[in-house]
Amino acid sequence: MDRADSWARALRCSAGESEAPLDRRAGLSPAGAPWLVDYRLDPATGAAWRRRLRGRSWSLWRYRELLPLADFERRVDLGEGGTPLVPLYRSAPPEVTVWIKDEAGNPSGSFKDRGLSLAVNRARELGAGGVQLASAGNAALALSAYAAASGLPARVALPADTPETVARRCRAYGAEVLTAPGTLLDAARRLEDGDGRFWTLATFREPYRVEGKKTMLLEVAEQLDWTLPDWLVFPTGGGTGVVAMHKAFVELEGLGLVSGPPPRIAAVQMAGCAPLVRAYEEGRKRVTPWPDPETRAWGLRVPQSLGDRLVLAALEATGGAALAVPEERIEGMRRRLAQREGRLVGPEGAAAMLGLEALADRGLVSAGQRVVVFQTGHPANYGLA
Repeated sequence: MDRADSWARALRCSAGESEAPLDRRAGLSPAGAPWLVDYRLDPATGAAWRRRLRGRSWSLWRYRELLPLADFERRVDLGEGGTPLVPLYRSAPPEVTVWIKDEAGNPSGSFKDRGLSLAVNRARELGAGGVQLASAGNAALALSAYAAASGLPARVALPADTPETVARRCRAYGAEVLTAPGTLLDAARRLEDGDGRFWTLATFREPYRVEGKKTMLLEVAEQLDWTLPDWLVFPTGGGTGVVAMHKAFVELEGLGLVSGPPPRIAAVQMAGCAPLVRAYEEGRKRVTPWPDPETRAWGLRVPQSLGDRLVLAALEATGGAALAVPEERIEGMRRRLAQREGRLVGPEGAAAMLGLEALADRGLVSAGQRVVVFQTGHPANYGLA
């Protein structure tokens, strides 16, 4: 395929040195690990690329050279990316500058649009007959929307207690909705009896959702005039966003556009479902599945992650942190942000703000530092005000 607009070179196994060509269907590597997209990066081209960005529309597609699409002109584009970076006025720790990266304005209402935009576009380019995934909510909405625009059949599997708002909107996009009692893993089993036409775009089981989500940090870099913050505070389920943003830093460094240490990444999970936090605190490289996960922050109810090794490595490489926050404080934080900052946030965004408070309480965020907190989804996606 012609890839004149992209610097993408090959797929690289995240657990070794093996490579694979971009233009074939990719699941896991022969080592059973996620593939990552590798790019040709030259510091001599970075300054010129930065200048070219100034004339481009404010969406994730402005970074086309760092995206693996084969045919840029024929992409399905719903207006994803280009989300605001908004200062906190009354809720930041003392003498700490905090911005909210608010992903609620994406087409289906969450940051999942970034990853699923790339994943569905690539599935379409490579000849998929349909697309599917299991989801706790936002990913199902994003897959359904992009599949509809791409002319692909879609199937989504939801835990039975997912808010009905999610299922209703997925059906409105034309997706088939399956449900199962139990966790996300139980829902995923409903997709195992497919007819082979449907490509599974689950977290880390294909290489392109990471590519879409890394544009969050590319945007933050531009919005802060190419000076990165001290901390990125991210509500974390499967952890694709954590891996993606660390990958974005490495690529910006390879282009000579940033220097110095990377932003420290804080992965925030719920106390009732914190497999990554437990593994990080115990110094382990892999997680063990979390038994009986309990949280109403649906996007964070992920009992295990196929990319656990990559997430934990990103936290270690950045000198980051992993934090578990209490369920009972979510609604209070949502009210506080609405009444003190004029921002409606989802449960995952509230969890991230609680994570910032925990960082400050531990003395890990200090006066003079700059922090970006990610508000990953609109509360209306779950039927919340």
